[in-house]
Amino acid sequence: MVVFLLGLSAACCLGFGFVLQQRAAQRAPLADFLSFRLLLDLLRMPEWVIGIAAMVAGMVLGALALAHGEISLVEPLTATNLVFAMGLSRWLSGQPLGWSGWAGVVVLALGVTSFIVAGRPSGDGQLAGPLRHWVLFGTFVGLAVLLTALGRRLRPTLEATVLALAAGLLYGLQDALTRISVQFVHSDGVAVLFVHWQPYAIVALGLTGLLLVQSAFETAPLRSSLPALTAAQPLAGIACGVGFLGDRLRVTPGALAWQASGLLAIVVGIVLLGSHPAMPEGPCAVRDPHPADHAARAPVDG
Repeated sequence: MVVFLLGLSAACCLGFGFVLQQRAAQRAPLADFLSFRLLLDLLRMPEWVIGIAAMVAGMVLGALALAHGEISLVEPLTATNLVFAMGLSRWLSGQPLGWSGWAGVVVLALGVTSFIVAGRPSGDGQLAGPLRHWVLFGTFVGLAVLLTALGRRLRPTLEATVLALAAGLLYGLQDALTRISVQFVHSDGVAVLFVHWQPYAIVALGLTGLLLVQSAFETAPLRSSLPALTAAQPLAGIACGVGFLGDRLRVTPGALAWQASGLLAIVVGIVLLGSHPAMPEGPCAVRDPHPADHAARAPVDG
């Protein structure tokens, strides 16, 4: 019960924080796109600072949940952050939920319930060796780099989606490393964190993911980025949990079928909620994050 309460509380803070961050990021100058100067510009906006404070609170609650439960259990719970984001967006916009909004809420809830009940995540397994750690770490970081490079070649709405996918992969990996760091603290105390690489990687992944998310929020409406972010993070986290954290799921044919159905329902529910009209539209006009490229390609009169 403690893990459920912490996980849902984390989801609430994350959902509220993402909405407030996007409302501020859409007013940031595009000249700072994918530059850490963007974060400095956003620090001057009170709404963004409140959104970051809510996100940090969500991350702390998520870390506490990971201290008491497996990542394969916590990640589906935090994926419900889109429900809370929808609630705040609906209040800000006055837009009723309608059938698609309620369908998204129900499908997402059923997906989370199906995966947890069928999988029965437990931490009875052993941590994998360093090789598997580094293989999965390199795979997710490499995919994030490739997605970021690909995004620069796409139109703004697709670019926001791809950047959010990259950020979600990094955040899922960050959650896995947070679980490992919590185990270090439980066994040897806080001081031991300074001699392991995982805490430093957590900071680097967090800052990089934050930059990718804010760039995605700046470029296009929230519905273009938040569903991808919310879907990628739990999938990456569960993969890390099973891949090298020792999480165990039931592997009977029936259980696997229900788990797959649950994950599919989570993604479908996220997409339904993310595409709802209540989600913030972002800029009134589509802004081009690469105006210089278009200027260079423009025909010269005469």
